[in-house]
Amino acid sequence: MHRFMPKLSLATPLVAICLTVASSAAIAQNSRVDQAGHTSVALSAGFVAALGDLDVTPGTIYPTELEDGKVSFPITSGVLDLDTAKLQLLHSGGLTFKAGSTKVTLSSFIIDDTASAPAISGLVTVDGTLLGRLPLFDLVLPSDIELPLKPVDGLVKLSGVAVNLDPAAAAALNTVFKVKAFKGGFNIGIASVAAYVPTHTN
Repeated sequence: MHRFMPKLSLATPLVAICLTVASSAAIAQNSRVDQAGHTSVALSAGFVAALGDLDVTPGTIYPTELEDGKVSFPITSGVLDLDTAKLQLLHSGGLTFKAGSTKVTLSSFIIDDTASAPAISGLVTVDGTLLGRLPLFDLVLPSDIELPLKPVDGLVKLSGVAVNLDPAAAAALNTVFKVKAFKGGFNIGIASVAAYVPTHTN
């Protein structure tokens, strides 16, 4: 069984989802996430059209899947707080964007809702050169979340999360692809998270 100990002092504004198990005093308040579940994003028509207009071709990094306008990233570990919906989730896979001879790779996404605002960060590579972990997308959580979150058969689901392009990421993409089309706040799509949260402590 994979074990994950949350790091409480992340330096970058990442986007993550934390859930805690409502429990007695004898049980830890935080619940780790097993290597099961996924975060999927239904890409907005505007984002897909913008990529086409710029002749930017999207792709995926295994085991990420892209089908019928929806991209899915497997969850590898994390921590969730069922009482507050705070979370931090780590993912495998990633996305690629290619225009001409230029290729941008975004991988190892982290959803983090433990800082001032929920966001997603990722490792950014341009033409094989690693730039580092950077903020990529800002998240807007739905207003109708009912707390505490209640797992069903150990699975917690959170849907209707708006994914918007972070201003810093927009500026970086404009620089790399030599365009001015990417804007901060541009809607990328709507995300849904399904994470398996075991209630045992051993």
